[in-house]
Amino acid sequence: MTEEHVQQEEIEQVEEQQEQAAPQDDRLLRLAADFENYKKRAARERQEYVALANERLIGELLPILDDLERALAAAEEHREAQLEEGVRLVHRSLAGLLSRHGVTPIETDGKFDPHVHEALLSQPSQVEEGSVIDVVQKGYKLGDRVVRPARVVVAAPPQEPDA
Repeated sequence: MTEEHVQQEEIEQVEEQQEQAAPQDDRLLRLAADFENYKKRAARERQEYVALANERLIGELLPILDDLERALAAAEEHREAQLEEGVRLVHRSLAGLLSRHGVTPIETDGKFDPHVHEALLSQPSQVEEGSVIDVVQKGYKLGDRVVRPARVVVAAPPQEPDA
């Protein structure tokens, strides 16, 4: 065997290996392209779900806006009883809508819980130290997730009288 003959065989082996690898490379490229298309489709679908959920929620909020406009119209005519009833109606409607969508108020009776309460200040009090004594702003949960923590005043130990 001559050197030329050996080189020719090596060239043929390399070409054969390339031919065998070509279908595998092609499959990998197709798989990568399919995965990229899947990611784009999934992102598009997520955006559509969010838009649909927002549209549905807004549709349910519009009647509450109508009730609020009626209450404001009654206020212009100085009918206090109707104004108060209108505001109560709006409050009930909005609270009911939020409740139907899984929004619940955070309990503020008892001990301070840093997972659901935000302590704005502490005041000396006769009640047990660490108890919630006042609610500045109600907090809400959506399922198990805190949407907004309850802002509270927490009981501190009673102050010792100066001697």
